[in-house]
Amino acid sequence: MRPTWSIVLLAIALLPGIGVAADFQLTSPTIKHKGTIGKAHVFNGFGCSGDNEYPELRWTDAPKDTKSFAVTVYDPDAPTGSGWWHWIIFNIPPDVTALAADAGKPDGSGAPPFSMQSMTDFGQPGYGGPCPPPGHKPHRYIFTVFALKVDRLPLKPEASGAMVGYYLNQNALAKASFTGLYSRK
Repeated sequence: MRPTWSIVLLAIALLPGIGVAADFQLTSPTIKHKGTIGKAHVFNGFGCSGDNEYPELRWTDAPKDTKSFAVTVYDPDAPTGSGWWHWIIFNIPPDVTALAADAGKPDGSGAPPFSMQSMTDFGQPGYGGPCPPPGHKPHRYIFTVFALKVDRLPLKPEASGAMVGYYLNQNALAKASFTGLYSRK
């Protein structure tokens, strides 16, 4: 019985167009999934005293038909009724598979060519790190990369996180996420 299953599995693996799809993944060398976000990436303002450095991100195994990428950082636990957008960047070229630690500069100078950052809930483009109210349980900061089926989203830099999110979800081929945690006393 064993040789029969082995032959069947081998035949399936060798058939054209049939294979195991790789999982689209997002990672960071400085933030581990469900790990605590360090001071380097915490906001500097609103009572927080972090360095507000954007963490390097890397993604692998995007769908082959990807025409562009977008990255968001979102806190669903913010006491706003609608969460908090910490960073939004889209129209990232399809050959880019990482964002360097300076990619979130508000002026866009560290971002990939042709990409666009839109407004965060801090009222400006660029990365704004975690800074939850004191005494809250750890907030979840969801880092997500979207593989998109379009070259460009038809949005302006003034677009809100909700508007960008609408276009991302309408055009996503796949998305990959990890969550960092942060609280302050």
